[in-house]
Amino acid sequence: MHEKSSPVGTQDGVTLPRLAEIMARLLAPDGCPWDREQTLQTLRPFVIEEAYEVVDAIDSGSAAELREELGDLLMQIVFQAELARRQGWFGLDDVVAAISEKLVRRHPHVFGDVKVSGTDEVLANWEKLKAAEKKDRGLLDSLPKSLPALLRAVRIGEKAARVGYDWPDVRGVRAKVDEELGELDVALASGDDARAEEELGDVLFALASVARKRGLDPEAALRGTLDRFTKRVQSAEALARADGTTLPELDDAARDALWERVKAHG
Repeated sequence: MHEKSSPVGTQDGVTLPRLAEIMARLLAPDGCPWDREQTLQTLRPFVIEEAYEVVDAIDSGSAAELREELGDLLMQIVFQAELARRQGWFGLDDVVAAISEKLVRRHPHVFGDVKVSGTDEVLANWEKLKAAEKKDRGLLDSLPKSLPALLRAVRIGEKAARVGYDWPDVRGVRAKVDEELGELDVALASGDDARAEEELGDVLFALASVARKRGLDPEAALRGTLDRFTKRVQSAEALARADGTTLPELDDAARDALWERVKAHG
């Protein structure tokens, strides 16, 4: 984080009950009308939005922003837990107890007498313990379908690799990219859009696998490209305005020349 602060010392969550009290008050009969109208389904998009804002705060490097966004995400968890309690399902204490028990259970090398040699063995043991706990669940069943597609592709690849479904090195998957691109070319030439979409998906999955094999983040890679492209378009718009025109008014040659000017400056 960019901002400097004095050490905050040990904190053990003693302030969490205060947040639970506030949420209960907001949902009381004489509480907030908007909060009282919410359901688990209406809150669904907010959970996703707040999680993304946490990620943006991490990327920003701002400790103050991260603190605020983590609070917003935590509020969503407390909100949903309180709604669930009112349904008679479970409450916030049950949520905390469940994750606490899981963390202890899944870390026998910390809380038990299991010995591990490193991260790879920790992950392997985690998968074994998880499989034992959820015997009826398939290898990929725990992955939410609502994950961003590139992230889901990486996670699927990681889980498949743990049971042997993977290339031995990045060269194998890189060759797969070329193979899938060839199949995409054939599909595009055929005019079959449904097939082309399927082959495009195969190309993207193969590219995500290349990233995974090299320890790269395809989501971050694509975001970086989109950010650079966005800045270049904005710069091109600014240059066009400075010349008394707009991008749509330029012909192809003028637009291309303007783009090259922008690229030359990064």
